[in-house]
Amino acid sequence: MSKKYICTLLGMASLLLLVGCGSQSQDDGLTRVRLNEVVHSIFYAPQYVAIEMGFFEEYGIAIELEVGNGADRSMTALLSNNADIALLGTEAGFYVFNEGRENFAQPFAQLTARAGNFLVAREPMPDFSWEDVRGRTIIGGRIGGMPQMVLEYILRENGIEPGVDVEILTNLAFTTTAAAFTGGVGDFTAEFDPSAFMLEQAGIGYVVASLGEASGVVPYTVFMATLDYIDENPDIIQNFTNAIHRAQVWVSENSPADIARVIHPQFPENTYDELEVMIRRYQDIGAWLVDPVIEREGFELLQDIMEQSGELSRRVDFDGFVNNDFANRAMQR
Repeated sequence: MSKKYICTLLGMASLLLLVGCGSQSQDDGLTRVRLNEVVHSIFYAPQYVAIEMGFFEEYGIAIELEVGNGADRSMTALLSNNADIALLGTEAGFYVFNEGRENFAQPFAQLTARAGNFLVAREPMPDFSWEDVRGRTIIGGRIGGMPQMVLEYILRENGIEPGVDVEILTNLAFTTTAAAFTGGVGDFTAEFDPSAFMLEQAGIGYVVASLGEASGVVPYTVFMATLDYIDENPDIIQNFTNAIHRAQVWVSENSPADIARVIHPQFPENTYDELEVMIRRYQDIGAWLVDPVIEREGFELLQDIMEQSGELSRRVDFDGFVNNDFANRAMQR
């Protein structure tokens, strides 16, 4: 699958390539950085704290935020020079790296430490166990994407073979899964917040498990930039990482209510109370790191998960792929 994925991705990149659209200085003295996030979710709260509290500006950066709505699209934005930095799953970087691309996308800071989606059922299941999905249908994610691979990993770890003991729907767009579940498709769906929360609020679904809690600590979403961009803009990468680290520390030291008040402009459709519930849910599972360093142990577990799904053509060397220099310097400030 990964070869098909990367061929499609590189084809999109070649069509979208624009010349001379890298980071630029603005009249206010700030450097414009085009940040593409894989999806807009409360799961990435520390990033929004850095934006809303002005941490990026304090380090001389003006963020232009765009949503990729898929790791393949966010990676395409990087490779086509339509983004300077992307927040996406590490797996997308593996696919590019294993194809031998010289100017590959390198992860330089980690934001989330676990999967951020939740299993939503059609009825309350206070005593839920993964055995309860046997013989049922789950709305999953895109084949080769991290949400789907984590789901498959959890099922196998609990003695349930995907496609044999449980049906997983993988043909729905990421942005349509909650609507499909609302329309009667599937017995369960795997959703990030705010989608999971909104299904609960509507009385349509009930969160019964956290995939992140069940799967373990991995570099689930990281910030990446191409080698060329990193080499040409080390100060920007360092300042960006400094701002993220400052936000990570702030989030770790403040309450869900405080975080909700800060990030509310990013989610005006939700009330403060709703945001507080979702933020607490992510805090409770340890979704957010206190520092941006990518750890080897979680990196290897991530590859185990991908190998089990048959989506990793060969294992990636940690030292040849990860750049922790900027994260380590950020922690020394």
